[in-house]
Amino acid sequence: MVLLEFAMYPTDKGESVSDYVQRNLEIIDDSGLPYKLGPMGTCLEGEYEEVMAVVNACYARMAADCGRIACTLKFDYRAGHAGRLDSKVETLVRKTGRDLST
Repeated sequence: MVLLEFAMYPTDKGESVSDYVQRNLEIIDDSGLPYKLGPMGTCLEGEYEEVMAVVNACYARMAADCGRIACTLKFDYRAGHAGRLDSKVETLVRKTGRDLST
């Protein structure tokens, strides 16, 4: 399973791009994959091909009417482990003994 975090946004549409990011979030939510929205990106969990299909769909939708697009992407593959979207954070909460802000 892969955890993939990415942020994608146009750089040619002015200061506020939330309308474009919102379109990505519709694609992400419609994918059916587990995800967590963060203030600077979204983390997906699934098989490599599944999460990359979501990134590709977001890119295709954005490229339809944006002339310049920026994207950051990072992923963590771990064989045989699912549910890490929550378990990685839960492990750190347990180890620190603190109610961490997530």
